[in-house]
Amino acid sequence: MFLNNAIANHLSGLQIPQPLLATAESENAPIILSGVLLTLILIYLSSKIGSEIARRLDLPPVLGELVAGVIIGVSAFRLVIFPEGGFTASDSVVMSVLQLLNQLSPAAVNSIFAQQSEVISVIAELGVIILLFEIGLESDIRQLKEVGVQAFVVAFIGVTVPFAAGTIGLMYFFHVAAIPAIFAGAALTATSIGITSKVLAEIGQLKSKEGQIIVGAAVIDDVLGIIVLAVVASLAKTGEVDITNVFILLISAIAFLFGSILLGGFFNKSFVALVSKLKTRGNIVIPAFIFAYAMAFIGNAIHLEAILGAFAAGLVLDETDARNELDELIKPVADLLVPVFFVTVGARADLSVLNPMIPENRSGLLIAAFLLVVAIIGKVITGWVVFGIPNINRLAIGIGMVPRGEVGLVFAGIGTASGAIDKPLEVAIIIMVILTTFLAPPFLRIAFGKTEAPVMTEESA
Repeated sequence: MFLNNAIANHLSGLQIPQPLLATAESENAPIILSGVLLTLILIYLSSKIGSEIARRLDLPPVLGELVAGVIIGVSAFRLVIFPEGGFTASDSVVMSVLQLLNQLSPAAVNSIFAQQSEVISVIAELGVIILLFEIGLESDIRQLKEVGVQAFVVAFIGVTVPFAAGTIGLMYFFHVAAIPAIFAGAALTATSIGITSKVLAEIGQLKSKEGQIIVGAAVIDDVLGIIVLAVVASLAKTGEVDITNVFILLISAIAFLFGSILLGGFFNKSFVALVSKLKTRGNIVIPAFIFAYAMAFIGNAIHLEAILGAFAAGLVLDETDARNELDELIKPVADLLVPVFFVTVGARADLSVLNPMIPENRSGLLIAAFLLVVAIIGKVITGWVVFGIPNINRLAIGIGMVPRGEVGLVFAGIGTASGAIDKPLEVAIIIMVILTTFLAPPFLRIAFGKTEAPVMTEESA
């Protein structure tokens, strides 16, 4: 899940290039398009190969997509890389090919690289929005309500325990200053709802009690993570916390999520009435995407996350009579865009931080080992705070909360940009994010006993 609003709010001092295709010189626009098309070819090809291999090895296909991203990303062939990691066009194989074919100047190819990368990032963002919309559709809002209290407890413990243990441990054992330790502790609070929910859907556990608790807790965790980020970012910037901003975020989150659910009945009736009057192609899927994007926009506009809005939209439309048909119509769209998100997450994972031969990595590796232990234990224990549900798979719930994904990388990026954390601590956070992201999917499947997704028949549908 991405924290775009948080980045915009707290990285305002950075010089960020304007990445819109329309701002490019007219002669470079076709080259940017060529770069985007070539990159998408590489992403789709690698994601399909990776997911098929993972499937044959009895691993979650999403893990294959993540590994495929690593192979074509910054850690291996550098076919798909992004400028955020300090890379330039000369580091990109795709850009080198375009430069060779079009005889581009260094300045032109750097500009094309920045804009092409931003287009891919936007497509990936759309992918995770559609993924959360699909997950919302596949969730059961009634069951989510039933496990709402348990999900909140899981999320609260999953945020407070890693944050406290990470912050205090860094200060006590590694003598890290307070603000950097708080930033690292905040990075431990994240949960990647996109990765976990995808695995749950693949193994047929999304609608189980455990799956609903995990998804509900991950959504709440995301909201709490935004608030924690606002607190630590303002602390790093001014040395004090902006209480007003934190209060506004909290009220906005509560009003948005509960308002969406409470108004679901009205939206459902409006949606069904509209669909019944439309007779052209897309009469169901286009209004559904309009609603999903509108909810995502509102979530983004009130300084929450777009994916929270998309998830809420899916929950609302899950109650409509057209839900089964809508499920089938969205799958091809998700198949096109969601892999872009997972491959780019893997492509951004720089495994060079694991190399102990690089001097600046050595101290980071020791801190990373500590953070990894806290990151795993701090989330796994959340399964044991669930109450009132007999025979619940507590280990599966805990493991489902482990992956940090792109959210953890955002914390590291903001901490580095603000000057709050140094290179060893940044390396440690990145290692923790990478390992929790890659370890969680296979262990989640093991925790559920390798349950396969049920095959839908016409009768069951």
